[in-house]
Amino acid sequence: MDPGASSPEKLDKENLVGIKSKGLGVCGWILLFLSFLLMVITFPISIWMCLKIIKEYERAVVFRLGRIQADKAKGPGLILILPCIDIFVKVDLRTVTCNIPPQEILTRDSVTTQVDGVVYYRIYSAVSAVANVNDVHQATFLLAQTTLRNVLGTRTLSQILAGREEIAHSIQTLLDDATELWGIRVARVEIKDVRIPVQLQRSMAAEAEATREARAKVLAAEGEMNASKALKSASMVLAESPAALQLRYLQTLATVATEKNSTIVFPLPINMLEGIGGITYDNHQKVPNRA
Repeated sequence: MDPGASSPEKLDKENLVGIKSKGLGVCGWILLFLSFLLMVITFPISIWMCLKIIKEYERAVVFRLGRIQADKAKGPGLILILPCIDIFVKVDLRTVTCNIPPQEILTRDSVTTQVDGVVYYRIYSAVSAVANVNDVHQATFLLAQTTLRNVLGTRTLSQILAGREEIAHSIQTLLDDATELWGIRVARVEIKDVRIPVQLQRSMAAEAEATREARAKVLAAEGEMNASKALKSASMVLAESPAALQLRYLQTLATVATEKNSTIVFPLPINMLEGIGGITYDNHQKVPNRA
């Protein structure tokens, strides 16, 4: 490999802003002197044309004879612009809201859906935003649309509906890495709405209803099983204490009596019923003997 040849990384670094430019040269210094001389001759009229006010949220990138004057933008406050040789570009550093229109996306499970979102970003390097890209806002807007389609195209519909925060964070990371050379820092990405076809909505609603019904049946069966176990335990406790059974019987009568209904209950002792049953059984046994 030729030592004098430049590597691609070196060429890229030279093309990016941040490397100090060469000097103005003899002609440049002559023009600079003439510009100062013109400003002095036309003073104080020229001072009102050369002084520019940069607001707190703005920065000014100054080009002198086509070259960026400094690696860092100027402002806020007053800056001096020399006539005829200086041109400045204002850059707004406030957060910009980029509204992504609905994008028609084919998901990984072959479902057509429309997704829209919003991207919040701001310019942190005014020099890079002016020198490295033609229109930084338009470039960020188009890149956000493409990134949204590419990321959602690798996910299924269920993943899109359930993992919006994860997808938004992934899009934010990709955008932040891609726009770093443009002086852009992506602050936040949000997915606003996911639109699916009406027929698919009905199918999903029917599936969800069937799932809920199946779950309700399972819960009802579990409840019946638990109730039967509880009744079995209660019957065993009541069988050990006849007095407890009598108290439970009286409690049931009190509950029935408090309700407004036409039910008439005649309480009879259980022993009496057992006695009547025993007499009937004895008579039934004695009748054949007498015959």
